Amino acid sequence: MATSEAGTLRLGTAQGRWVLLATVLGSSMAMLDGTVVNVALPRIGADLGAQLDALQWTLNAYLLTLAGLILLGGALGDRYGRRRVFLVGVLWFAAASAACAAAPNIEVLIIARAVQGVGGALLTPGSLAMLQAVFHPEDRSAAVGLWSGLGGVSAAVGPFLGGWLVDGPGWRWIFLLNLPLAALVVAVSARHVPESRDESATGRFDALGAVLAALALGAVTYALTAAGKGLSAAVWVTGAAGLLLGAAFVAVERRTPEPMLPLGLFSSRLFTAVNLVTLAVYAAFSGVFFLLVVQLQIVSGFSPLVSGLALVPITVIMLALSARAGRLGKRIGPRLPLTVGPLLCAAGVLLMLRIGPDASYWTDVLPAAAVMGSGMVLLVAPLTATVLAAVDVRHAGIASGVNNAAARAAGLLAVAALPALAGLSGDDYQEPDAVDSAFRIAMLICAGLLVAGGLIALATVHGNVLAPEDEHPVAEPDCRYACATNAPPLDPGHPAAASAAASAEHGEGPATSSATGP
Repeated sequence: MATSEAGTLRLGTAQGRWVLLATVLGSSMAMLDGTVVNVALPRIGADLGAQLDALQWTLNAYLLTLAGLILLGGALGDRYGRRRVFLVGVLWFAAASAACAAAPNIEVLIIARAVQGVGGALLTPGSLAMLQAVFHPEDRSAAVGLWSGLGGVSAAVGPFLGGWLVDGPGWRWIFLLNLPLAALVVAVSARHVPESRDESATGRFDALGAVLAALALGAVTYALTAAGKGLSAAVWVTGAAGLLLGAAFVAVERRTPEPMLPLGLFSSRLFTAVNLVTLAVYAAFSGVFFLLVVQLQIVSGFSPLVSGLALVPITVIMLALSARAGRLGKRIGPRLPLTVGPLLCAAGVLLMLRIGPDASYWTDVLPAAAVMGSGMVLLVAPLTATVLAAVDVRHAGIASGVNNAAARAAGLLAVAALPALAGLSGDDYQEPDAVDSAFRIAMLICAGLLVAGGLIALATVHGNVLAPEDEHPVAEPDCRYACATNAPPLDPGHPAAASAAASAEHGEGPATSSATGP
């Protein structure tokens, strides 16, 4: 469909429903992949004879390429066509998923997961950006709201589906599941989704910045992961190289005319503070979701299916209450939700210390998940809206993308560092006593990170930047870099992004928001 038709499509038409279906299914591919792989990790390790550091890289290889390239993926879509880049990402993701399913050993699986992350970086920004670009302004909020709700449903199904597949036909099917989804997305998108692009996008891409960012994150991640086996010379050298690459990235961003990360954003104290909160809380979330399923399967003896269901209460709470939390944040300001939310999450994490060899789902797992979900529902929507409100209108899109990348980088580093800090390495993840001991140490660390996030918010967030639009208008994100990353997701395609986009369009706090999974 021609680019000229963009911005005129109505939601109530048949074509509008097809476009919504394509974007929901596209984001659901990445979302499902993020929720089901964690559940499968113990079984993957046993089947492929992998040690713990290899399982960490099974997650981190994907997160590394995704975090490093997601802003570049958004820029490519804006320049060359969002539908075109979205479809390239879907096909790339599907091909990499097939390679994951066929992996004969853990090394091939890790490489395929890194390639899969590149596909995710291409398709994830395009999902919501296409909705923003092709629908009529009067229908955008409704379209984004439906995208959010349907995405939340798919996220809720993810852990259950992953557990069922691992228990049934096997863990390879969690990757094969992406192939029919990709085929449907390509068919629908090619026929029904209008092309759109930013006609004003000019200049060179910040490819050097993207490469330096990915290399810096990769080197630091390798050092943290390898530290679990001891502080060897390679660990110190790689860690130092990562820090030097990070410094080079900052230097490049200062001098590049069109930087991937405009450092001027951090002149806003509020923006800097909220991103520090994001780093702390999303590192904790990723650590919890990574180790909880291992604890449930290895120590408590739960099946992968029941372990996958452990996090469903969090999704249900988020879907049910996020809209109210968004309205509350708008009314009272973000400081209290951004303080109380992490503290309530910390209480939920501490309740997880009750999960042991004789744990009961109903008395041990469910209460902890419910308390943590209650904290997340207070936190996520105001965090999203505050990121958008902390910067000038013209920078809202890139600001939300930076916050998204910060959340992913925090998760990447947490998964790398926590096992080493907790004393878990090698084949220890197969030993119940070792896992139980490490889990308890790790949960204390995660609770500490959450408390730190709450205290940062208490000390640095002041006033009500989420006030009505006549006082503090919240920017509608432009789509120059990554409109699909308006919230810091826990996994690709996180539906909380939709709440920010919908609310930003009308100059108000989040109308809806949902979250799920690791």
